[in-house]
Amino acid sequence: MTTFTVALVLVVAAAGLLRWRRPAWYWMTFGVTLASLRVLLRYASVMDACGLTVPPSRWRLALARVTNRPVPDPRPPCILRFRPTRTGLVLRLGLRPGQDAFDVAAASDRLRHSFSMYGVTSREVRSGVVEVRMTGYDVLKRVQMPAKVDTRPMRVPVALREDGSVHYRDYRAIPHALTLGATESGKSVYQRNLVAGLAPMDVALVGIDCKQGVELFPLARRFSALADNPDTAADLLDALVSRMEGVYQLIRAEQRITSAVADAEIAADIWDLPDHLRPVPVVVLVDEVAELALFASKDEEKRRDRIITALVRLAQLGRAAGIYLEICGQRFGSELGKGITMLRAQLTGRTAHRVNDETSANMAFGDISPDAVLAAIQIPAELRGLAIAGDSTGGWHRIRAPHTSLRQAVNTCNRHADRTPAIPELAPFRLELAVATEAPVRLSKTAPVTA
Repeated sequence: MTTFTVALVLVVAAAGLLRWRRPAWYWMTFGVTLASLRVLLRYASVMDACGLTVPPSRWRLALARVTNRPVPDPRPPCILRFRPTRTGLVLRLGLRPGQDAFDVAAASDRLRHSFSMYGVTSREVRSGVVEVRMTGYDVLKRVQMPAKVDTRPMRVPVALREDGSVHYRDYRAIPHALTLGATESGKSVYQRNLVAGLAPMDVALVGIDCKQGVELFPLARRFSALADNPDTAADLLDALVSRMEGVYQLIRAEQRITSAVADAEIAADIWDLPDHLRPVPVVVLVDEVAELALFASKDEEKRRDRIITALVRLAQLGRAAGIYLEICGQRFGSELGKGITMLRAQLTGRTAHRVNDETSANMAFGDISPDAVLAAIQIPAELRGLAIAGDSTGGWHRIRAPHTSLRQAVNTCNRHADRTPAIPELAPFRLELAVATEAPVRLSKTAPVTA
């Protein structure tokens, strides 16, 4: 008896230590079993208490009267699938007649308390089927990306969601995106994860960094073009517009719309072209969009209008030509001038880290979801990297990117430097980095051109 008691005390102490120091290890060893038993045993009573049951049907009541049995209990949603994961539990529920997916979403906070889980989210899989994801611990406190992720062309895993799933940046589904974040909010780390994820892919990276290139210059070996000032940025954007027009001419020449060509073979964008004809896609990263929109003289105002016009054209027309925009900034508001709200309307993906004012959050999510605006302005300063990600469908999630140092991102870009495509239209803006330089290299149009 003494040995059993000592062993039990040691196990409880080990479980408590793991839960305090290593929540993920605790979940995989003890938590998943305890939570599964808790959910399965409490399921019917919790659903009834949360108002997620329906009265028995008329035929069941009639059958009970005929057979002289007690009145049947209310019926909760049917569990179609129960699956433990490395971060929590996933339940797929079949709704009863009269129930709606919104009922489950509205009761998610009550379910979290009733099942003693850290978080509960839900989404509608199809009509009558809802997937409920429960997390056993705070997965965003110490982000650990899964070893295996679903990687596809132009689809990059960049962060972890609060429900334990991976947040992807899918350029073919969401071509253009806006990323906001104040100083020390984690926006640069998110950008590094994005560049490091794109580096191994067959894609051209184009950077515009008006902070004299301090953010993107270390990654220059993987970039096909870089600009570090508004004047060079204006020329670079004009070159991208010219490339876009050339790609459209190529697509039009390869359409061959005749009665002998099947509908599925008619090209409407670069992904419909044969592999040997398909131009390399281009991702344009703008590190600080406000620097491109500010002006202090008439000449700078003309340059500013030229830049914003080019960005709007690329946002409106660039998807089919394989040109995708990543607009980043600390501040994004209508006071940046005409064309800004038009540009925002074309940026489907929205990500907001901690912002200093509600106006920026409204510019990011005001046309998507008021709840997302409230969540964005409530991000605490000590949780760097925590962000709200949403899109035009109205859905939004809390995400956090794993910490990637600048050295790690530079090593990844250098390792895949041989995949950097040489694009003729962008050749004047590509850098040839020397092994050692005494003076700082300026990222300008007159920089040396690689062979």
